[in-house]
Amino acid sequence: MTPKELGYRFPAEWEQQSATWLSWAHKEASWPDKFEPIPDVYTGIVKTIARFQHVNINVADEAMLTEVTVRLTNAGVDASRFSLYIIPTNDAWCRDHGPAFVVNPAAENPLAIVDWGYNAWGGKYPPFDLDDIVPTRIAEKRGLPVFYPGIVMEGGAIDVNGKGCLLTTKACLLNENRNPLLDQEQIEQYLCDYYGQEKILWLEDGIAGDDTDGHVDDLARFISPTTIVTVMEEDPADENYAVLWENRKILSTLTDQDNRPFRIVELPMPGVVEYDGQRLPASYANFLIGNGFVIVPTFHHANDAKAIDILQNEFPDREVIGIDCVDLVWGLGTLHCISQQEPAA
Repeated sequence: MTPKELGYRFPAEWEQQSATWLSWAHKEASWPDKFEPIPDVYTGIVKTIARFQHVNINVADEAMLTEVTVRLTNAGVDASRFSLYIIPTNDAWCRDHGPAFVVNPAAENPLAIVDWGYNAWGGKYPPFDLDDIVPTRIAEKRGLPVFYPGIVMEGGAIDVNGKGCLLTTKACLLNENRNPLLDQEQIEQYLCDYYGQEKILWLEDGIAGDDTDGHVDDLARFISPTTIVTVMEEDPADENYAVLWENRKILSTLTDQDNRPFRIVELPMPGVVEYDGQRLPASYANFLIGNGFVIVPTFHHANDAKAIDILQNEFPDREVIGIDCVDLVWGLGTLHCISQQEPAA
């Protein structure tokens, strides 16, 4: 039986969580010639999240476990606020290779894991064998049941409103480098069955520099059951301008599980962020929501403060915190990309 048939669902990110999961960054090739600051960036992120909730971190071996423990302890992170799991990974992008936790409070096992197939965004960055089995390794250590859909899916490709709606993009999920034998209707059925959803909502393309073929977590995010925040580019000469306006038009036509239109909130973009001549997928939509906080990537741009103010207005009961991601985004992802939430069961 599928998770949906058994009463499980994938909760919205703003619902109560028990922890945030990360996979400690170690693949220097993901940040060519600029890996040196990344462990300090991760340390700062863990320290911020640990103020609000527990952080679980996958590490490769005992040596990395010791190194990370020393780093976090020296940074003043309370040892009771984080746990390290020796679960080797190929790379750091836990949103995509990490566990998709589903919940059913009435079940014998209120918490379960969906282990989607993972192929590093269409086979772009082999090897990915260790990343592909991370969810099952976590389930083994935690004694949790696992569901296996048998198709490729990444956490950054979807977002949910907690009431049955799931938002994604055609550029990513209909890309032949993921599940070439499945059509849109079949993919929708998998999304409904394994994430426990009722209605699938489609945007078109992703932002410039995004090597994931258009993950929705750089474009548009649910921030409540009735509200979607979406990024907009103000400069008509920017290559993101037309793409984001097209997605904005689509958002205005979408309706929720009760066929009501969504309230749409617009976020700015941070302009062109480049390194070594390469356009990077810098977006304020890659924020992370947790218990009492929202952490937002910042890029040394005047719109940093504007984005934080907009999100603070939308999350009056949470502390909205900017985190410098200029170095992190050289890996082609930021705060949402490196994390995965574990909901409270």
